[in-house]
Amino acid sequence: MTHPLDIFAFCPHCGAAAFVPHGGKAKHCEACGFTYYLNPSAATVALIERTAGADAHTEWLCVRRAKEPARGTLDLPGGFSDMDETSEQGVCREVREETGLEVERTEFLFSLPNRYEYSGMVIPTIDMFYRCHVADTTQACAADDAAELLWLRPEDIDPAAFGLTSIRHGVTRLLAERNSRPAEL
Repeated sequence: MTHPLDIFAFCPHCGAAAFVPHGGKAKHCEACGFTYYLNPSAATVALIERTAGADAHTEWLCVRRAKEPARGTLDLPGGFSDMDETSEQGVCREVREETGLEVERTEFLFSLPNRYEYSGMVIPTIDMFYRCHVADTTQACAADDAAELLWLRPEDIDPAAFGLTSIRHGVTRLLAERNSRPAEL
């Protein structure tokens, strides 16, 4: 895979072509001295659970991606954090935009590095997974980047159905952690 910095041929500060690799994670302009470090963008992922059915089984809210990359595959609600918002605010906003649900409380679970391909460019991200608690799941509706919402039992979820690498790895981890919990008495 091409290194994300390879697409930058000119210094974003002065426009010089003397923009050369610097230490494997940056580019340095030999004309003006500017150094650009390519750090990951913050992204969020929401695990939303509900109890449903006569047998009170657990379901996870999944979305079908409406747009590229990985259009048509499964995903969990989430997206990029905006400037001037916390990661927690970002996950709440993304959940509201994609599902119409209001998050009341978040719990940080873990993070995974990712390379997100968008508009022909690879964007390094750090995807932060949160358990998001919502009071009312009955008003959920697909919007924004979500073409469809699906409530799926964890035991019916195939991580291979998730099109984005970090989400696939995260779902695999969530399922493994769920399956290793001791049975509740």
